[in-house]
Amino acid sequence: MKNAMGKIYDKLVRDKIPEHIRSKGQSPKTHVAGPAEYWQKLKAKLREETDEFLASETIEEMADIQEVLGAICRHQRFSPKKIEAVRLAKAKERGSFKKKIILEEVRTIKKI
Repeated sequence: MKNAMGKIYDKLVRDKIPEHIRSKGQSPKTHVAGPAEYWQKLKAKLREETDEFLASETIEEMADIQEVLGAICRHQRFSPKKIEAVRLAKAKERGSFKKKIILEEVRTIKKI
């Protein structure tokens, strides 16, 4: 979106983006998010980065997703060890995605 002065973004950006913008002779308007706004913007950023990965399927976009996931984990205080433990438990109970199984349909079997 553009206004009379420039383009409006209203999104979470990496820490050095304002410096980068200034180095190009532009003037960024920023603020530091509080906890509730930060949480909302992190979720929006995850969606943005996931959409970008789905469009391009590049390692750079996957790296961006991992950066956002790391920020989400820090914000929510999810420890990497706990996440891995939950992942392993789910994999043990339900499996992984290694066999590439596609569920096409589930039919109810009527008992007579």
